[in-house]
Amino acid sequence: MAEETNKVQEWKEKLFLQRKHAGIRMTEDALKACDAFCEEYKAFMNACKTEREAAAFFERNLTAQGYVPFTPGMKLHAGDKVYLNNRGKAIILATIGTAPLTEGVRLCAAHIDSPRLDLKQHPLYEQEEIGYFKTHYYGGIKKYQWTAIPLSLHGVIIRRDGTKAEVCIGEDESDPVFYITDLLPHLANDQMNRKLAQGIKGEELNIVIGSMPFRDDKGSELVKLGLMQLLYEKYGITEGDFLSAELEAVPAFRAQDVGFDRSMIGAYGHDDRVCAYPAFAAALATPAPVHTSVVILTDKEETGSDGNTGLQSSYLKFFLMDLGDCFGLNGRAVMSASKCLSADVNAAFDPTFPEVTEKNNCAFFNHGVCVTKFTGARGKSGTSDASAEYVGEIRRMLDDADVIWQTGELGKVDMGGGGTVAAYIANLDIDTIDIGVPVLSMHAPYELVAKTDVYAAYQAFRAFLAS
Repeated sequence: MAEETNKVQEWKEKLFLQRKHAGIRMTEDALKACDAFCEEYKAFMNACKTEREAAAFFERNLTAQGYVPFTPGMKLHAGDKVYLNNRGKAIILATIGTAPLTEGVRLCAAHIDSPRLDLKQHPLYEQEEIGYFKTHYYGGIKKYQWTAIPLSLHGVIIRRDGTKAEVCIGEDESDPVFYITDLLPHLANDQMNRKLAQGIKGEELNIVIGSMPFRDDKGSELVKLGLMQLLYEKYGITEGDFLSAELEAVPAFRAQDVGFDRSMIGAYGHDDRVCAYPAFAAALATPAPVHTSVVILTDKEETGSDGNTGLQSSYLKFFLMDLGDCFGLNGRAVMSASKCLSADVNAAFDPTFPEVTEKNNCAFFNHGVCVTKFTGARGKSGTSDASAEYVGEIRRMLDDADVIWQTGELGKVDMGGGGTVAAYIANLDIDTIDIGVPVLSMHAPYELVAKTDVYAAYQAFRAFLAS
């Protein structure tokens, strides 16, 4: 009987797909390396809460590492490092490989925008001697989650004379923060009878910014005047300058370890900077790739990738065409030979809400980076759906590099779904598949990831970019 049991176990190990927690699979040295990497990631997250701040961070580090601005027609050789900054909101970096560009590039694509609250063009008003900013939410959010939490304000204001004022208030311990009120439960009977999606309405996401009047008892809107006086003294702006401003309200929370065992990270904006930073770090750690490595850190994914800093525009295509021109090659041929990892997050299985996922085909915390063959909604609407051949290639690459990985879909078939930038890159005739970190509470003001999954993403991107 014991012999038969051993044979059953032997065949199961040979034929069944094995799933094991990364905390068991990883060595002590690997776990230490994982923790060290995640400390760097947390520092990045605390410094970069918007796409502009992330792009500026990447550019500073690229120049420090010897990357130079890309110029069409420049002479390039193996080991050369170039980058392109698209309007301060998106970055492309490339390291020239030893293989000819006719074999294509190895492309990682992540996005650096996250759901947030944007200020309207006429944001400032006073109501019953309280000053407010009107907002327009950006990306898919549960609006009720953004009330009664500390908010910080980030962005730029372009003054009438064309000069720029950079704004970051609420991140330093000495800074004030901002706030959206909610009703006390004692008086919220009508509100609590609303459907959850309407518990807080878009026009109720009004940010409290002050309550002290201008020191004069004559006239109206004295609180608004007092606030404008402060803004004029600090930034040299008038109310009209809001017309040419991009100001974003984001949670003032810091990235921190979560759990007694410190195995997780809570932060605003894991989607998708938890893939963007590992992809960037992997590129810097791969100074001599075989194939030319390209990492694009893009904007506007949360609103459909439209606009000239989103991946439905042509700036990636133009970059790859110009890169081909540097070697006397047709950009179309370069793209057709290229391969891409669309580095975006997936939903982790949540034991509190198990009904939205199908457990055989979802991602789990601490089971590694998640490969997603297709995204989309219901009938695979809006997905590129990677070929079996390309999935097989990525599978072999990850296994050969000892990367801990898993597969997953974004919820049950009829539950909803979502998309990434994969389809737009696949439209360029580039083999593309999604791979990223599983996230709990995705699109909430404070999201959760497992450290081992973050490190597995870094290892996956590094193995891919080095190939």
